[in-house]
Amino acid sequence: MRRMTPEIGWAVRGACRASDPELFFPLTQSAEQEARAKAVCARCPVLADCRAYAVRSGEPEGIWGGLTVRERRGLRFPAGWRRPAAG
Repeated sequence: MRRMTPEIGWAVRGACRASDPELFFPLTQSAEQEARAKAVCARCPVLADCRAYAVRSGEPEGIWGGLTVRERRGLRFPAGWRRPAAG
């Protein structure tokens, strides 16, 4: 039996485990699909862990912790944020 790393060990308790992964990783995203995925996240017992992981790791796709890629990016790089100048 393979053990999960402590980093994502919380994932086995996620509400999304009983859902179709396509709900969270659709080929084309609609507002209705996004709302349905976020509704699953809203009742999830590991929402905070999932969200923190996705923001920290920079997950490039899907809805994680009730946030879209754009919403997660906004948490990582707030409006007005600029990369430090090299040198």
